[in-house]
Amino acid sequence: MTDADALAIKAYLFSLAPVGTPKQPATFGFPYNQRWLMSFWSLFFNPDVRFQPNSGRSPEWNRGAYLAEAMAHCGECHTPRNPLFALDNRRKFSGAVQAGWRAYNVTSDKDTGVGAWSADELKSFLGAGHATGHGSAGGPMGEAVDLSLRYLTPGDVSAIVAYLVTVPPVSTTDLPAVKATPAPASHREGVTAAVDPRGKEVYEGACVGCHGWTGVSPVLDHATLTGVRAVNDPTAINVVQAVLGGVTLKDDDRASMPAFGNAYSDVEVAAVANYVTARFGSSASSVTAANVADMRRQVGR
Repeated sequence: MTDADALAIKAYLFSLAPVGTPKQPATFGFPYNQRWLMSFWSLFFNPDVRFQPNSGRSPEWNRGAYLAEAMAHCGECHTPRNPLFALDNRRKFSGAVQAGWRAYNVTSDKDTGVGAWSADELKSFLGAGHATGHGSAGGPMGEAVDLSLRYLTPGDVSAIVAYLVTVPPVSTTDLPAVKATPAPASHREGVTAAVDPRGKEVYEGACVGCHGWTGVSPVLDHATLTGVRAVNDPTAINVVQAVLGGVTLKDDDRASMPAFGNAYSDVEVAAVANYVTARFGSSASSVTAANVADMRRQVGR
C-alpha cells in the first residue's frame, strides 16, 4: 500500500460518523426499508470480487483504474443509479446528483464530458481543485480534493487521468455545450428582460466585485465563471449551492467564496442563479424559490 492509498483510507475513516452518534430514523419507503432484501441486492449488484488488472493495458492505466474505481469510488457520485439504487454502469461516469450537488459528466464526451480537456487541465482539477477555463471544485468534489486527492503523488494523478480519458463517451442530453466566450463588459448588455431584475441587483451587490461583468474575474482566476460547467447547467444546481454555502479550497486559502444563504431569501437566490446562467452560460435556468428551499433542505441549510 502506498502513502496515497493510506491517506485515502484515512480520509474515508474520518468521514464516518463517530461512535455514539444517535441513529437517525429511516426515511425510505417500502420496499427500500427492508434490510433483509440487501442480500438479494448484493447478489445482483455487489459481487464479492477484487480489482483485477487489465493485462491489455499499461501499468499506469491499471494504476489509474484501481485508484478511480477501487479506492476513490468516483462512480458513486458520477455514475447514475438504476431504480434499485445500484450504479448504472451502462452510463458510467455520465453524471448524477448527489448530496444536493450535481456531479458532472466525466466521460470522454467532448461536449458534455471532459473529452475536450487537456491532460494538464484534468491533472490540475484533480490535484488542486481548479483548472483554468473550467472552474473550481465545490461541494462534495471540493471535499474529495481537500481530504484526499490533493495528497496523491503526481504519478497517481497522471494515472487517474490516463484511465479517465479512456472511459467511453456518454452524452448528457440535458447539458448544452459550454459557452467559452465572456459576457459583454457592459452590465446593460447580455441578459434578456425576461430574467427577474432582482437577480442583477443581487449580483451587482454581492458578486460582481470578484466575478466581474464579463465572467472573467478581475481578482482571481479561481473566480472566473467563463467556461464553467455549472453556469452552463440549465438546472443551476451547483450555482445555487455555491451561493447558499460558499466554496472553499484548502489548497489555496485565497480560493474562498463566502456563503450567502443567510443573507438572501429563496426568491433572491433563485433570481441570481437565473441571472448568472443567463449572462455567462449557454441559456438561462428557471430556478424557483421552491427549488432553492428544497436544495437548502438537502444540505441542511
